[in-house]
This record gives sequence, structure tokens and C-alpha cells, in this order.
Amino acid sequence: MTTETTTEKPGISAAVIVKDGRVLMVRRRRVSESELVWQFPAGQIEPGEAAEDAAVRETVEETGLVVTAIRLLGERVHPKTSRAMSYTACEVVQGEARVVDEEELDAVAWVSHSEITDYVPYPLHEKVQEYLDDVLPR
Repeated sequence: MTTETTTEKPGISAAVIVKDGRVLMVRRRRVSESELVWQFPAGQIEPGEAAEDAAVRETVEETGLVVTAIRLLGERVHPKTSRAMSYTACEVVQGEARVVDEEELDAVAWVSHSEITDYVPYPLHEKVQEYLDDVLPR
């Protein structure tokens, strides 16, 4: 799913970052992919790049937060965008999350487990939900 051909769009890699009992969400300025507004830091996987590396790169490019990949949580075709998606659990190495890429983002938020559905009104990927259920206090 992380490779690209001439007939399909590159996959998207998302970083699932938990710190102090909350998960990082970003709000996109341009709502070009269906009705998505709030989501995990994410972006296209570049040719030859691993999904985990793309998640780390996109996080620093968008939010200035330096993270390291812990493990790939799962992959799917996103139900709203029909794009190949990879989700990587990441941990914070240094920095504070903020809007760095002002063309892409207009806000960042650290979200508690009970607030996730307020930000993302459709089910998360099953493996992402299982991970968040395990690591976030309820």
C-alpha cells in the first residue's frame, strides 16, 4: 500500500502521537478530501519512503514536533477519501506542537479519549482505536 504506480495516488501516512494522556489532532485549512477537517498529522508517502518515516517527516513539517516512530498500527483504504492510509504510533522526542505549515493547518489540539468523537465524527481505523483505547485514560 505504500508504493505508487502511474494509475493511483501515493498513499497517505498518519502519525498517532500520544503525550500526557492526549492524542494530537490537526485541523486542515483546505478541506480538499471529502469532509475531513480534524485529523492526525499526515501527508503523502514519497517514492521509496517507508510509511513510518513519512509519519515522522510530516509531523515535523506540519507541527514542528519531533517524534519517533514506535510501530505501524495498520493500513486501510480510507472510507471517506478512498486513499490508501497507513497509521503509525509515534512518541514525542522534543518540541511543542504548533501550526508550522500555515498553508495546510490552522490549529492543533491535544485531545482526550472522550473528545475524539467531537473531532472525528466517524469511526477511526480499528487498530488505531484499539491502540488509543489501550494508551489513553478514559
